[in-house]
Amino acid sequence: MNVDSIITAYGSKVADSFTYSGKTLMCIDESTIIKNMSTKRTKRCIKIGQSAKYRVILTGSPITKSPEDLYGQCAFLNEDLLGFSSIYSFKARYCDQVKLSFGGRSFSKVTGYKRLDELTQKLRQFSYRVTKDEALDLPDKIYMKRRVPMNEKQLKAYVQMKNLALVHLEEGELTTATLIAQLKRLHQIACGYMTTDEGEIIDFSENRLKELLETIEEVDGKVIIWCSYRHNIKKVIETLDKKFGSGSAEGFYGETPSAERPKILERFMDPNHHMRFLVGHPRTGGYGLTLTIAKTMIFYSNDYDLEIREQAEARNHRIGTESKVTYVDLVCEGTVDENILKSLRQKINIATQIMGEEFKKWLI
Repeated sequence: MNVDSIITAYGSKVADSFTYSGKTLMCIDESTIIKNMSTKRTKRCIKIGQSAKYRVILTGSPITKSPEDLYGQCAFLNEDLLGFSSIYSFKARYCDQVKLSFGGRSFSKVTGYKRLDELTQKLRQFSYRVTKDEALDLPDKIYMKRRVPMNEKQLKAYVQMKNLALVHLEEGELTTATLIAQLKRLHQIACGYMTTDEGEIIDFSENRLKELLETIEEVDGKVIIWCSYRHNIKKVIETLDKKFGSGSAEGFYGETPSAERPKILERFMDPNHHMRFLVGHPRTGGYGLTLTIAKTMIFYSNDYDLEIREQAEARNHRIGTESKVTYVDLVCEGTVDENILKSLRQKINIATQIMGEEFKKWLI
């Protein structure tokens, strides 16, 4: 059953009755979906799992943000495995924390990690890990970064948003009230557009689209392009259709009708079909799909979620991949684009250290 259905009244009842029925096994695939102890989904899975005689979790990347990701997954297997009765005692052991106050409330902020070698040894006692290199004879991954300069208006908007948390242009204004909103607006501006307070879109994307087209001219065959924002997806499809002909690019994101998605994938995977570009959002198309026909994947933009990034990369680097695959990141240097890549690199390093692996080759 789908994990999200377990939080519904009917799904919970079915799962409960099944696990109570005998010597059952409860297995959670892509187990990072229960990494957050505060979610109803995680709490329900742990509770229902207590009735199952056997419990198993499966995932390619158990740590996608921080060591705290492990607690919920391990608690589902057995709350005594790591030796802590709560996430708070786990964090006290493995996280450096400082006390902060905001709005009359105090909370602990994680500033770093410690005793990760100890955590690694604990994991080895109840886990089994097989890497792609051990299980599959897959070709190499190649990483490239393409620098995208900002145009004058885009740079002006970025600097204003960074320094003043507002942008004032002839076409309109954009203001933000929180740091998170400011960070998102900075990323959107770096990605080539902004939406004014009146809802009007101002486009700065010519340099990013130019770099995209130059990258495409250097590669052969079909190409996957991932964008973090719908406006970028639509703009990229429009640009590619104009350059390479109508129907050469199709979208795969939230607005794509469910009934159309299998047909789009069929056209893309057909080597003889004129559709050459699959342009989508990695949260929609980054899971479960096999897109091995594409030797090139372009990240028009990224976000901070390492799981999303790794899942997206796995779409064309899996069983059936016959030649080297190239991953290209379009990056505005000196912007939040670079901060995102550095954050992803740090998460990869922490996960690699805990899993006891050699440090992975990656973009940075």
